[in-house]
Amino acid sequence: MTIDHNRRKTLGLAAGAAAASMFAIPGTARAQGIPTGGPIRILTGFPAGGGTDVMARVLAEKLRERLGVSVIVENRAGASGTLANEALKNATPDGSVLLYAPSAGTVAQTVTKKQLNYDLEKDLATITQAGVVAVVYVVSPTLGVRNFAEYVDWLKKNPKKHHFGTTAMGSSTHFFGVELGQALGMPLEPVAYKGAAPLVADLSAGHASAGCGGLSDFLQHHRGDKLRIIAVSSPKRAAAAPDLPTIGELGYPKLSTEGWYGFYAPGKMSPALVQAWNKELVAVLESPDIKQKILQIGMEVRTSTPQAMAEMQAKDIVAFRASMKAAGYVPE
Repeated sequence: MTIDHNRRKTLGLAAGAAAASMFAIPGTARAQGIPTGGPIRILTGFPAGGGTDVMARVLAEKLRERLGVSVIVENRAGASGTLANEALKNATPDGSVLLYAPSAGTVAQTVTKKQLNYDLEKDLATITQAGVVAVVYVVSPTLGVRNFAEYVDWLKKNPKKHHFGTTAMGSSTHFFGVELGQALGMPLEPVAYKGAAPLVADLSAGHASAGCGGLSDFLQHHRGDKLRIIAVSSPKRAAAAPDLPTIGELGYPKLSTEGWYGFYAPGKMSPALVQAWNKELVAVLESPDIKQKILQIGMEVRTSTPQAMAEMQAKDIVAFRASMKAAGYVPE
């Protein structure tokens, strides 16, 4: 088979363009100051297997493809996410270490903890919001409860079992359950878990009757019949689970709330490097394939500038203090 000169030239140009595109991103990242000589570490404050961890790994893989470097997810579970926050504060601000965290592990802990070894607004730099996620109330399949109304009936018949597991004490996943109990006139006692994975295990086995956490923590397990989601906190039905009723539809619109996820850098990172990471992370999050994958986990992607995320965080700190007061929670 023969190929004429013009076609060979066209194919050569196409091949050259393809090769250039393969290496353009790492070169751009280098020019912006993002390290490409070693692994990038993404810290999370919750155990492997939970929604935070699963999303972080999806995003890490896409970053690896985009930047051409190794991207590692590092779980620093414990203390409702604050161990990872502290680790980020102490990390070298060269762009090699980031934090992926829910507002339950950042905003909430700033409000509900008396003593922290970091200042959220000074020691952690906002890069971009990643998305919004609803809080959900779930029950163990061993209860035989199919919906919210049946759970209320179950509570009335089992007055000594008014407990629920929470994925993070002093967070929206804690307060939502407490305020729900107040609204029902049947106080619900929170039981602390170190993230979603151990709570899912107890719910599936029947060791816990109910639980509260992010939709991203529980949606896949709901689909796998390991637990049952009976109420969603968002003002409107979640795009990832349009069949699940909102707390407003169930008669308690004042309990409507949403959490969010975001990326952080060490507070001493240069503004230029923060902006460089914003560009890369927004590009990854807004990728059609990533938006769909993240939606299936339970979060709706929503990105921002570093400044917009900082402003939203500041407003949420004020709002969360009001929620803490309503729940009757005293900072530890």
